[in-house]
Amino acid sequence: MPAGHSTGRRSALGPRAKRRAERRRRLRRTLLGSAAVVAVSATAYAIVPLDDAAPVSDSVAAPAAASPSQDPAAAPSPSASPASPAAGQPSAAAPDPGAAPSKPGGGSSASTVPQSGPGVFAASSRTGQPQGKGPARRWRIEVEEGSGVDANAAAQSVEAILGDPRGWIKDPAYGFQLVGAGQPVDFTVKIATPKTTDRLCEVVTPELVGETNCRAGHTVVVNLKRWQEGSPQFKGPVEEYRALIVNHEVGHEIGRDHESCPGPGKPAPAMMQQIKGLLGCQANAWPFDGNGTYLSGPAVP
Repeated sequence: MPAGHSTGRRSALGPRAKRRAERRRRLRRTLLGSAAVVAVSATAYAIVPLDDAAPVSDSVAAPAAASPSQDPAAAPSPSASPASPAAGQPSAAAPDPGAAPSKPGGGSSASTVPQSGPGVFAASSRTGQPQGKGPARRWRIEVEEGSGVDANAAAQSVEAILGDPRGWIKDPAYGFQLVGAGQPVDFTVKIATPKTTDRLCEVVTPELVGETNCRAGHTVVVNLKRWQEGSPQFKGPVEEYRALIVNHEVGHEIGRDHESCPGPGKPAPAMMQQIKGLLGCQANAWPFDGNGTYLSGPAVP
């Protein structure tokens, strides 16, 4: 048998071979540990941002009820993230720049009524039958250009007010008749923008500028703002307040003077300046009640 060979199992490794084997084992452990760290880090990166992300919503959620110890006026935590709008949709938190802000009761706190106009009026072409038992006072309606009010539709509304059994025709001394453009009239009803109304009515009282209606000569001037929005003093639909405007100013045309509140809880007379306050009375648009009783009040000196 050649020298240097053995017929039995290989003898134990020498010192140099042992060191090489140990280095290989350490290298394998290092590589395995690094791979594990990379896997854990990638998992954490994938999870944490999703936990912090705000949900996307197209509507505003109802606010959560505050606990007794929570200040409901407290600002949200700086760590809270606002919801993001969906693609192509406005943010629920941002108001539409073209929309007026809302106010309690569903109305608009920012008026969309034109504040001024050219001072040029268009007359209605409608005509009607005499109303009431008294001599018919002929009248016509005119609306300022640019007001957005249709003259014929407004004429129909005013004719219905003057012909209502709770109106002035309840008194047999009075009667009215709507006539069209170009026909002779006893008085005219004009619907005008606030600034034009102030000019026609010669308004100088600061609190009434842009707010009031009037009769100037034989012209009943209806403020467009009041026609469209009513009055904060009048609790009722805007159509009822329109009736008050017409009945009050036409009341002046037929010779009626201002009246005041007859007592707390009673209907305010149509000839009361209700826009200045009700003095304990209830808002009312009509000269007579449903039973034909005139709703009067003390004369205003």
